[in-house]
Formats: sequence, C-alpha cells, structure tokens
Amino acid sequence: MPTIHLTTFIAAPVEVVFDLSRHVAVHKESMAKFGEEAVAGTRFGLIEKDDTVTWKAKHLFKNRLLRVKITEMKKPQSFTDEQADGDFKSMKHQHHFKACDNGTIMIDLFDFEIPYGSAGKWFSKIYLTRYMRKLLEQRNKTIKEFAETDKWRKLLAK
Repeated sequence: MPTIHLTTFIAAPVEVVFDLSRHVAVHKESMAKFGEEAVAGTRFGLIEKDDTVTWKAKHLFKNRLLRVKITEMKKPQSFTDEQADGDFKSMKHQHHFKACDNGTIMIDLFDFEIPYGSAGKWFSKIYLTRYMRKLLEQRNKTIKEFAETDKWRKLLAK
C-alpha cells in the first residue's frame, strides 16, 4: 500500500492551520482545476468528527465521487479522514499539526490502495502515487496561502 508523507511549514498559528485544513471552501479552492465540489454530507464550513463529505471531481479523465468520513479528531493536533465509498480499495489521510516558534508544521500521511491486483499496484507505482502527491501538495499550497495572508480571517469569521 503506497504511503505519501508530506511536511509543510506554515507561518501561522496552529489553530488557524488546523481549521483551514478542515474547511470545505479551502479544499474546494485547492482542487478548482478539477472542478471539485462537496455534493453531499457537510458541504460548507468546517468538518467535524463523524462528519461525512462526498466530493465530486474530474480526475484521470472521469467524473468521480469520493465519500470520506472524519474518523478521528484531536483539536488542534490532528484529524483523520477515511474513504467510506469511492474508487480506492482503501484510503486513509492523517493530518497532524505541531506548533513551533514561528508557525506550524503540518504533516500529511496519506495511505491508499486501489483495486485490480498486480495491475493496480503497477499503476500506483508508475503513476498514481505521483499524481496523488501533486494533489496533496496543491492542497497544502492553498492552505499555506490562506494562512499566511488575511484570506483566512474572513473565511473563519463566518
């Protein structure tokens, strides 16, 4: 099962980074290129423990639905979302946040597996892992942009 491990420094308080990481509008903006939108479950604002969100987007030439559930949450240190329904055989995304002197260290651990046996493993190895890493990097870039500018104040004040 492939695991993607990303570490991102963000010059903002841990509470701000934590909330931006679980805000539906921030995720939607980070995936705008793919037309991603929340179509069921929690569709606006902050996701909480036990919430589900169904995302619709065009990835790899096909419209796809992915329903995730927030299975764990320790504010503002971590939360975990896991696939409840979708194209993956399994998917688990752990989000960790550590306050440091001048900001926050955000750590993503993204584990996934696709069906199709050895053909799926081969596809993951040569293409899908890199594709998923780029999606996560784009998401983190958007969170960083919101957190390090005044964009977050208006969004989180709602």
